[in-house]
Amino acid sequence: MLLQTGAPGALGDLVAAAAKDRAFPRNGTAEDVRRYLSKNMAPGEMIDAVDDAEADWRNLQ
Repeated sequence: MLLQTGAPGALGDLVAAAAKDRAFPRNGTAEDVRRYLSKNMAPGEMIDAVDDAEADWRNLQ
């Protein structure tokens, strides 16, 4: 997910914010990222972006 620099919308916003956040769970699972975002009161659009990115990844498997 973090390799998608320049992605449009909430995913791009999330990737940009994660790049600046040293505590972001870069090697975590999608669930780890959702927990981190929820704990840090991120907007729901960012959690939705994680869900979408995870679904896209699963479709590639």
